[in-house]
Amino acid sequence: MKEPTTTEIEIETSAVTTMLPPPLTGSPHQALVERLKDYGQEGVFALWDELSPEERDHLLRDIENLDLPRIDRIIRCSLHSQGLPVAAIEPVPENCVSTVDERTKEDREKWWRMGLKAIYEGKLGVVLLSGGQGTRLGSSDPKGCYNIGLPSGKSLFQIQAERILCVQRLAAQAMSEAGSTRPVTIQWYIMTSPFTHEPTQKFFESHKYFGLEPEQVTFFQQGTLPCISKDGKFIMETPFSLAKAPDGNGGVYAALKSSRLLEDMASRGIKYVDCYGVDNVLVRVADPTFLGYFIDKGAASAAKVVRKAYPQEKVGVFVRRGKGGPLTVVEYTELDQSMASATNQQTGRLQFCWSNVCLHMFTLEFLNQVVNGLEKDSVYHLAEKKIPSINGFTEGLKLEQFIFDCFPYAPSTALFEVLREEEFAPVKNANGSNFDTPDSARLLVLRLHTRWVVAAGGFLTHSVPLYATGVEVSPLCSYTGENLEAICRGRTFHAPCEISL
Repeated sequence: MKEPTTTEIEIETSAVTTMLPPPLTGSPHQALVERLKDYGQEGVFALWDELSPEERDHLLRDIENLDLPRIDRIIRCSLHSQGLPVAAIEPVPENCVSTVDERTKEDREKWWRMGLKAIYEGKLGVVLLSGGQGTRLGSSDPKGCYNIGLPSGKSLFQIQAERILCVQRLAAQAMSEAGSTRPVTIQWYIMTSPFTHEPTQKFFESHKYFGLEPEQVTFFQQGTLPCISKDGKFIMETPFSLAKAPDGNGGVYAALKSSRLLEDMASRGIKYVDCYGVDNVLVRVADPTFLGYFIDKGAASAAKVVRKAYPQEKVGVFVRRGKGGPLTVVEYTELDQSMASATNQQTGRLQFCWSNVCLHMFTLEFLNQVVNGLEKDSVYHLAEKKIPSINGFTEGLKLEQFIFDCFPYAPSTALFEVLREEEFAPVKNANGSNFDTPDSARLLVLRLHTRWVVAAGGFLTHSVPLYATGVEVSPLCSYTGENLEAICRGRTFHAPCEISL
C-alpha cells in the first residue's frame, strides 16, 4: 500500500478500495466529514485543498444547509422503488367522471351558487404553481410575467389576478341578493422557486398586486434537492457547490408544510384549496362551478380533465391503479399502442381518454394527510438529465415529485370534464413550435371571447381573417361570458381589441 499523502488516504479492504477525502486542512469541520461519511457522500470534499477560504466557506454553508437524513431517505427510497412491480392499470370508471354531455343546466346553476357561497364564506384558498422560468419561451423571467401578445398586453399573472377579483365581486353580488353584505377576499398562495422568488415578488409590487390587497397574496418557495449520479452520489456543479434542482411541481406539498401555510389556511377558515399551474391562459381561477361540484360530491380530491384529442397524444391520463384501486395519473409512455387506441364500446370514447391538465381541487384535511404520506414514503421520480458538473455536463438524475402524486392517497377522487377550447390554453413552447405556443394560446383566448361577445349581441369587424384575430374580454368584465349584454348588445368592435369596463 502506498504511503498516505496530504491529498488522499487509501484504505484497502479485502473486497474494495475506498478513496476517502483529504483532511480538511485548516478547518475545524471534521465532524461534518464524519456525518457525510455516514451517508456515503464524503466525496464532496475531494477538492478541498484547492479551494480558497471563501470557496471553502461557501461549500460548508452549502452542505450545512442540507437536511442530510431526509435527503438520504429520499435517495434510498427513490432508487429502491425503480423496477418494483406495480399494479396493472384500468380505465377510470364512468361514475367517477362528470362529463359535459351529462350535466344539466340545473346542475351547473346549483354548483355555481354553492361555489359562490363557499367563496363568500372564505372557505376557498388558491395555490398557484409558479416555480418555472420562461426559458423555452426565450425569457429568463418567471413564466407568469410573460405577455402572450393579447390586445391588452397583460401578463399571465395579471390575467389570473383579475379573475380572482372578478370571482370576489360575483360572490359578493350573489350574497348581497340574499341579504349579506361584506367584502370577499380569496387568499392566493403563490409557489415560486429560488430562481423566480425575488423577481415574482418585485413584479407584483411594481404592478400594485394588480388590484388585489397585498395581504391576500402569499409567496412561498418550493425546495431544491441535490442532483445525483445513478449510484446516488451528489454531483458537484463546481468544486465548492452542489448541483441542485427544484423538486418538481409536487414539491408544493413539502413547501406548504415547511412554510406552515396549511396552518395559515386553517386559521383563516379555509376548507378547500384550488391548485393550478401558471402557464394556462384560460384557467378559471377559483372556479365557483368546479368548487360547488367538489363540495356536492363530498370527495377528498378532484381534477378537471379534457378528452384526449387522438390516441397517441402525448399527455398524462387518469387511470385506476389495480382492481378497485385509487385513481392516479400515468404518463403516455406507460400506455402501449393497443391500450392507447382501445375504445369503450358503450360510450365510443377512448378507454384511457381523460387527460390531466393540472387543474385540481383538494380539501384542506386531505392536503394535511398528503404532505405527511408523501414525506413518510419519500419516493420521488428520477428524471435522467444532463447535469452541469465540474467535468462539464454529465449524465445524472434529478429528484422530482409531481402534483398528481397525491391522488393514490385520496380515499375518493372526482373528475370533472371541461372543454379544451374553454379552459385549456397552455403556453409551453416558443412561437414557431408545433403546439402550446403564445400564438396558439392567444388565438384560443380571442376565439372564445369572440363567441362570448357575439352571444351577448355584439358585432365584429376585422381587417384580417376572423380565424386569425378576435376580441379580448377583460376578466374584470366577465368570468365565463356572463353579464356582457349591457356592454356588448348592439355595439360593433373592431378586432383585435380589448373590451374592458
